[in-house]
Amino acid sequence: MQRFNLMVHAEDYMLPCLSKQFLGFDCPGCGLQRSVMFLLQGDFVAAFKMYPAIYAILLLFGFLLADRLVSLRHSNKITIFLMLASLALILGNYILKFI
Repeated sequence: MQRFNLMVHAEDYMLPCLSKQFLGFDCPGCGLQRSVMFLLQGDFVAAFKMYPAIYAILLLFGFLLADRLVSLRHSNKITIFLMLASLALILGNYILKFI
């Protein structure tokens, strides 16, 4: 029960989207904070639906951390692939919002 209360209070401190407030439309990062909140609550499907690039971004950051701790083979190629996958998912989701 204490964990749930922490999540409710964390939602009160989320940053607003300035693009949405001032320009009236979502930015490519809209939904990322809420997606992380869904992940912390254990709702993995809702996290993906909110922001499809969340898992690619987490894989990228996890791989970068692992590469810093242990030298991995082909790390440049894997990093570039994960960056491109993240970018494709972010842009694809952003374009689908307007369709």
